[in-house]
Amino acid sequence: MSKLDEICTWLRHRLPDLLAENQVPGAAVAICAGDRMVEAAAGTLNTATGVEATVDSLFQIGSITKVLTATLAMQLVDEGKLDLDAPVRTYLPEFRIADERAAERITVRQLMCHVAGFEGDIFTDTGKGDDCLEKYVDLLHEVPQLFEPGKLFSYNNAGYCVLGRIVEVVRGKPFDDCMRTHLFTPLGLTHAANDPYEAILHRTAVGHVEHSPTRVWALARSNAPAGSMLAMRPRDLLIFTRMHLAGGLGPDGGPVLSPASVAAMRRPQVRQPDIDQGTAWGLGWELFDLPGGTVFGHDGNTIGQSAFLRAVPERDVAVAIVTNGGFPRQVYTEIAGRVLRELGGVELPGQPMPDPAAPPLDASRYVGTYMSSTSETTVTRDEQGRLWLDRVPIGITAELDEAPYRTELVAWRGDTVLPVEPERGVRAPLAFLGDDGEGHALYLHTGRADRRVSP
Repeated sequence: MSKLDEICTWLRHRLPDLLAENQVPGAAVAICAGDRMVEAAAGTLNTATGVEATVDSLFQIGSITKVLTATLAMQLVDEGKLDLDAPVRTYLPEFRIADERAAERITVRQLMCHVAGFEGDIFTDTGKGDDCLEKYVDLLHEVPQLFEPGKLFSYNNAGYCVLGRIVEVVRGKPFDDCMRTHLFTPLGLTHAANDPYEAILHRTAVGHVEHSPTRVWALARSNAPAGSMLAMRPRDLLIFTRMHLAGGLGPDGGPVLSPASVAAMRRPQVRQPDIDQGTAWGLGWELFDLPGGTVFGHDGNTIGQSAFLRAVPERDVAVAIVTNGGFPRQVYTEIAGRVLRELGGVELPGQPMPDPAAPPLDASRYVGTYMSSTSETTVTRDEQGRLWLDRVPIGITAELDEAPYRTELVAWRGDTVLPVEPERGVRAPLAFLGDDGEGHALYLHTGRADRRVSP
């Protein structure tokens, strides 16, 4: 029995219990090693209906969509129709944000690697029509600039919506049509849906929050290029990934993307802050330098659904895991950890743990209030000198019933601190970056740079 077959046997036996242990209603997994692929599924797609999850079930892949959007852009680069280092206004003269000087300078490349610098969590619903992306970009004129373009990494959903608008303007057709014509069709993706109207034709998962099915299935169509509604079975997601592992060749051996563009997408563009989420970002791909080798991939989260994709190019190995609620990170860690270790020769890092002997933090640098469009975070010091974080959801996160979060913060590595209390089962480090000239951090960085608004 091959190592892949051994893992498949283990996975099919282990998956139901793993989901139950982590309160995940349903999941599907696909693993490929070279040209071979195995699959498994367990649980239910909707706890209200009891419909069983299968390997052909569609789950939302969330922000993994960004890699497909970036691939569509790189196809235009291959055709000589898009210059990554040209200003966005070369293709979208109407592009406006609150900082006119920044709007003139932001490039396509900066959108793709999350260094454009403007507020990124903008989820304005501009309708379901084919003009929704055009309307969305028109509404960005009041979005604030957080830092100079190119200065810092800060995950930017809005930037990918702008990138999607560039794709549809250059192609001359709606973004959904570009996705289907230039990726779904040449790759033979039969179980992929751009929106709920396509998804309902398949066996499709519903997200779950607090053990209950969500009230809405997807975010707005205007955020589609960033990952608001694309749904796939994990096999189809790995067919797309196999194209990247094969130097841009599709399943039939035909070119979908040039080898040069495949390589460019995996070339580091910006290092991430020290927040234990990856080493760097390429053009679409998140990049990880891990013990044993390099890994590329992406995660995705929508309303009650989470997806994980990892690939080890040196071993021609990849794994896709899609889930619909509960505490999916533990599911990812166990499955991907074994797959990457035994097939890819790569070891995933363990979750960071608080050190009881950690020295006290310099609270004066960190105390303050930090704002984004989705949360207000306050860092305070108590009478014993301990540091506390309180985050209150605002905007769309409040509308989606996101719960407030409170935790003590303890020292970890330099200006990167560790929450004592996990959030949704994950203990994610956060970094305090920059200096306002008076010894205070300018940003609280969790993957996104939230700017200090008060001492």
